[in-house]
Amino acid sequence: MRIFCGRANPTTGSVEWLEEDEHYDYHQEIARSSYADMLHDKDRNMKYYQGIQAAVSRVKDRGQNALVLDIGTGTGLLSMMAVTAGADFCYAIEVFKPMADAAVKIVEKNGFSDKIKVINKHSTEVTVGPDGDMPCRANILITELFDTELIGEGALPSYEHAHRHLVQENCEAVPHRATIYAQLVESRRMWSWNKLFPIRVQTSHGEQVIVPPSEVEQCPGAPSVYDIQLNQVSPTDFTVLSNVLPMFSVDFSKQVSSSAACHIRQFEPLASGQAQVVLSWWDIEMDPEGKIKCTMAPFWAHSDPKELQWRDHWMQCVYFLPQEEPVIQGSAVFLVAHHDDYCVWYSLQRTSPEKNESIHPGRPVCDCQAHLLWNRPRFGEINDQDRTDQYIQALRTVLKSDSVCLCVSDGSLLSMLAHHLGAEQVFTIESSAASHRLMKKIFKANHLEDKINIIEKRPELLTSADLEGKKDLWRIRSPCGDCEGFDVHIMDDMIKRALDFRESKEAEPHPLWEYPCRGLSEPQQILTFDFRQPVPSQPVHAEGSIELRRPGKSHGVVLWMEYHLTQDSTVSTGLLKPAEDKGDCCWNPHCKQAVYFFSTTLDPSAPLGGSRTVSYTVEFHPHTGDITMDFTLSDTLEDEH
Repeated sequence: MRIFCGRANPTTGSVEWLEEDEHYDYHQEIARSSYADMLHDKDRNMKYYQGIQAAVSRVKDRGQNALVLDIGTGTGLLSMMAVTAGADFCYAIEVFKPMADAAVKIVEKNGFSDKIKVINKHSTEVTVGPDGDMPCRANILITELFDTELIGEGALPSYEHAHRHLVQENCEAVPHRATIYAQLVESRRMWSWNKLFPIRVQTSHGEQVIVPPSEVEQCPGAPSVYDIQLNQVSPTDFTVLSNVLPMFSVDFSKQVSSSAACHIRQFEPLASGQAQVVLSWWDIEMDPEGKIKCTMAPFWAHSDPKELQWRDHWMQCVYFLPQEEPVIQGSAVFLVAHHDDYCVWYSLQRTSPEKNESIHPGRPVCDCQAHLLWNRPRFGEINDQDRTDQYIQALRTVLKSDSVCLCVSDGSLLSMLAHHLGAEQVFTIESSAASHRLMKKIFKANHLEDKINIIEKRPELLTSADLEGKKDLWRIRSPCGDCEGFDVHIMDDMIKRALDFRESKEAEPHPLWEYPCRGLSEPQQILTFDFRQPVPSQPVHAEGSIELRRPGKSHGVVLWMEYHLTQDSTVSTGLLKPAEDKGDCCWNPHCKQAVYFFSTTLDPSAPLGGSRTVSYTVEFHPHTGDITMDFTLSDTLEDEH
């Protein structure tokens, strides 16, 4: 038995699905999954239930038994909805064995074991026939195989196979249809997540400019979507160049194709500017008439912004055009959406693509190394001139004319800053072949290939000879309990057990600028590392308590690093300024913060005559680089005397 597990790709930041064998320790997958977030999505649940009820009614009205195939059942919620709506029988497919086992228990606990059969297989392995998993084909197809990009979890191949082998022709499908929308924008901020900008360095000899190599400028970029919460991006950060364009739809009640295709929309730009970024989202219609709709539209494109549903399992997409291109208001151009079986990408054409043989259907591929080495937030960080100026200011205070500098950081531009600021000699450690190749290109583009020495080694293997002898998304965790009237406590217990494993007790990286949150305490220093001193040989231990000073429910603890470059210069990977009176936080948009989730929500309402604190124990293990931690809520009663 093979198990599908999600993995965050460190290159792109996207989640990819990999197969693990049956002996894989899956507990952290459960603890970090989005199952609970989906179950808390009331809008999603309600729309699915309405669509299922309507589909079952249409089948019954034709005098047929309602036989349901539920692909990717998870907890079994949609199958239980179908039986409640009158379905005669459901075949619930779940490839992830721990979740399939949980679904069996949940179905049994809710009294549906005689109407729902949970099948622990990939849908492409399900058989139909007298001796098969299903005796006959289903006439209702229910799925929830969608990610932020719609097709990134393999929805198209799964639908294609289901229509060919598992369901009747022209079956009822819930959802019935999906439509992908796109909007072209100009955005220097978003474009900085994809391209390397010139970096300015003020030196004693005037301004020096670090320029990107031509290969980086011309590279089409990483071939993957950047999924974010567009509702948290300020409208001042982009200029709209087009109306919202419906790019293409998929009818799930008919045969679906996973073959590569492209879809073309002509439009007249609303303003002149540089076409750089395509913002995209989708909606799903649960019924053929389109009366039951679930949309991912951001607030400016939502039919009723007051009904905007918070979701973490489905967000919105940012796609980057291969190159920025000028567009002129009112002068028609063509936006092309390409897709294969798992990915979507976009291009812009000046003339009708049917007459233009230059369209290439293949996915764009990074050939400059930068998009393989730096993810999107890292591009933004490197392009942040204010951050660069902080480092320049710090380097000025320590560099002398005879300084020998060693830069220990794959793909860092600090070595170039040190050179321009007057260091006698600069070495940079590039432990990966990709960073070595990229830095050689950048040094060559700036005529520094003979000025900075690249050492391709891991830092711990460095010797003096190498230096030429010189030394100098809270709801993700919260219990579901009852979901739409069905008892899913078993799912809560599964997550809680999974959280008891060490891997799951570690903090998780999350870009908190995308998630509105409030600080209930003031920031507090936990651990300090002095990089001027040798790495300690023994674990570094810290314990203490944090007083909760503001009312509200506490869902977790956020940890981040502040780098004190000099006494007067600090770069924070977390809070950029003190929290406001109400506790609203402003987080660094280029970094992910470490979030330790509580297994239950903590209500900081203090007992009479006392206060509430969160006690912590944190330990850093220098040999492994791991940080283990534990946080508990405690009450403190004031001394009456």
